[in-house]
Amino acid sequence: MSAIGLGCVKTQKSQNRRELFFSDQAKANTLKNSGRYNCDSEKRSFYRRRRPEGNVTGASLYGTVLGPKKLELLRELVPRRGTFGVLMNRGNPSSEAEADNVAAAAKAVGQEVHVIGASTEDEIEHAFETFANEKIAALIVATGAFFGTHTQSIVALAGRYALPAIYDRREFAAVGGLMSYGTRFVDVFRQAGVYVARILKGAKPADLPVLQPTAFELVINLKTAKALSLTVPQTLAVAADEVIE
Repeated sequence: MSAIGLGCVKTQKSQNRRELFFSDQAKANTLKNSGRYNCDSEKRSFYRRRRPEGNVTGASLYGTVLGPKKLELLRELVPRRGTFGVLMNRGNPSSEAEADNVAAAAKAVGQEVHVIGASTEDEIEHAFETFANEKIAALIVATGAFFGTHTQSIVALAGRYALPAIYDRREFAAVGGLMSYGTRFVDVFRQAGVYVARILKGAKPADLPVLQPTAFELVINLKTAKALSLTVPQTLAVAADEVIE
């Protein structure tokens, strides 16, 4: 019998990433061979290499390292060059890591950013109020399951304060978010399903390399762009995997 879990790890390049893991429950006591589960400490990482020791494997969602690309896309769409906001889930190492990556990338191009952490619905709303009061030009919503469970409310807040925002998954753009860029989740979970089948047929998790995502999708909501008085550059529209009219 195999188990599936979600977590985060620190890779050899010191980038935190969310991962989908598989382990043989019958060998649960041997997980120590692959490192203990956690996100913010190399000593407690769930696995340490792309092909780990022990009985652990999985599929990477690769969310946090895409932060700089989100910044690049947002700067291409939003003509204003004021401060950009970053909403991250305080306490989630993946989200914090993405915020750090965005801040570093922003510094390199002379873009000011203001990072605010939120881990409750009230904190999310307060963060948007702060962004609005500070006249933030645009917003990057960091990756994370917590924000994914508040898709509607986050998009509604962005709309209330007329904040151009980019998110990590298509679901945000589908309900009115301006733009999303991230791993194509359906492909990752399809790959995960293949691994589950192989493990159930007797394959050892340790013999299966951690899968890396190969497909990333850019989704743009033209209706939202129009509502925000933004003109989507032709180069961006052509590059998009999906344009929601």
